[in-house]
Amino acid sequence: MLSLTALAQTKPKVVIVIADGIPADVIERLRPPAMQQIIKEGTYTRAHVGGNKGTYTETPTISAPGYNDMLTGTWGYKHNVWDNDNQHPNYNYPTIFRLFKTARPAGTTAIFSTWVENRKMLLGTGLPQTGNLAVDYVYDGFEKDTVRFPHDKASLYLHQIDDHVVNCADSVIRTKAPDLSWIYLEYTDDVGHSKGTGKEFDKAIGLLDAQMKKISDAIHYREANYKEKWLLVITTDHGRDSLTGSGHGDQSLRERTTWFILNKPVTNAYLKSAQPGIVDILPSVANYLNIDLPVAAKRELDGVPIIGPVSLSNARLGAAASRFTLKWKTFAPTEKLKVYITYTNHAKEGKPDSYKLIGTPLGGTQKFSYTAATLLKQPFYKVVIEGKNNTVNVWHVVKPTK
Repeated sequence: MLSLTALAQTKPKVVIVIADGIPADVIERLRPPAMQQIIKEGTYTRAHVGGNKGTYTETPTISAPGYNDMLTGTWGYKHNVWDNDNQHPNYNYPTIFRLFKTARPAGTTAIFSTWVENRKMLLGTGLPQTGNLAVDYVYDGFEKDTVRFPHDKASLYLHQIDDHVVNCADSVIRTKAPDLSWIYLEYTDDVGHSKGTGKEFDKAIGLLDAQMKKISDAIHYREANYKEKWLLVITTDHGRDSLTGSGHGDQSLRERTTWFILNKPVTNAYLKSAQPGIVDILPSVANYLNIDLPVAAKRELDGVPIIGPVSLSNARLGAAASRFTLKWKTFAPTEKLKVYITYTNHAKEGKPDSYKLIGTPLGGTQKFSYTAATLLKQPFYKVVIEGKNNTVNVWHVVKPTK
């Protein structure tokens, strides 16, 4: 297994692929050969989207919210993208692209995408709210190019666009080797909407598999000829409904159940014990790239790294009157944790919250109780558990009575 210590002696690079709208059961049934080879070299796991069902983190199983879950490591209640139209991202929750560029200004990034909005709206390139974020290699907006990609009734032009996107990524990876790349592919979701998850959808997965072989081959070329170690993460933004497979957006098990394919066996104890979420990609990529995230960003992340050392996960808060009990799952029983509380949510406005240290329990206790009269008057507070290797947070939100 490749350790992060070994990675530090090489040049780590990351490619993230979102292949739109593919439920886990389809990947598992078809076992596409190129992706199976990638899994053989790395790992496969089921994953989930949609936040925690029935809680303040619940997020629609729709494309743009799924992209932003991945980009920001937070669910919709923070990043504020709820559908594909009329988007209003809260840029105070930075994307992995912005965090990477802040930590490593000389590092290079790339995007290969059907939609220009993935870059201009979700990443927020060129906006003052994102510090005028720039992407070094840009190949997107092809859905508007009706000369090269004339729109046909069967929407085969979307597959042609995806092929073009992959060819661009193949060339740039081989010749420019950007440190962080995002490839977005749309055709599978379009087939799902028009045909459901039947034979035509299976054919679309076959086309996707050939595209993934091309990206994997480009990565193998770089690793064979340069002192680089590339992480390829392939995932999807949502599943599909159980009836026909043509819809999505709700919280059914099939709509929520997604998957990760990694080309490296670099996963940790957290992944072995849980079904990860799409929000876990950001801290995992940061670990692989050896990016030390700012404390303020760590305190807002909803994701837990599946790569590298991990301290804890699965924070739960049971609150009643002037007391709450906090629980978590530990991966470092002897580690001393720090528990903080704040009664504000200034992070939403890009301002610091004032946290108070309220306890230092050992990880192995997996439980911490706190009593304070001030809790009685608080309709909202955030609790953060800070470990050596990662930080988790949980909110207490009192819904107003009607």
